[in-house]
Parts: sequence; C-alpha cells; structure tokens
Amino acid sequence: MGASTSEPHWEAELRMLRQELGELRAEQQELVRAVNQLATTFRTLATHLGIASEPYARKEARESQQNLPGFG
Repeated sequence: MGASTSEPHWEAELRMLRQELGELRAEQQELVRAVNQLATTFRTLATHLGIASEPYARKEARESQQNLPGFG
C-alpha cells in the first residue's frame, strides 16, 4: 500500500477512498460536459434539419445550475 507503518490501516483506506471519490467527481464533471455538448449538437441539428422550427429549449428553467445530488 505504500503507507507508513505509523499510519493506521483505516486512515490509509480512508485516504485512498477520498482520492477515488475525487477521481469519480472529475469523471462526473467530464460526463456532464459531454452530455451538454451532445444536447447542443442535437439542438443545432434539429433546427438545421427542420425537425424543430426554433431551437429546442426547456419549458421551465430547472434549478440544474445548482449541483445535483451525487455530483460533487
């Protein structure tokens, strides 16, 4: 594990879990960016192809600008 002998096992485990959680949150943020890009592309294509007469927009403003549960 590479932890010092003075560090209790549970502290080393906790440190590793925190690191993994940070990595997962970074991956979630990348996924959010990718989904937003996909939605933008969909809106552009739908408008360009005449599927939508105007750019797609949600009917109500969601509070999605705030962090969603599970998204750090």
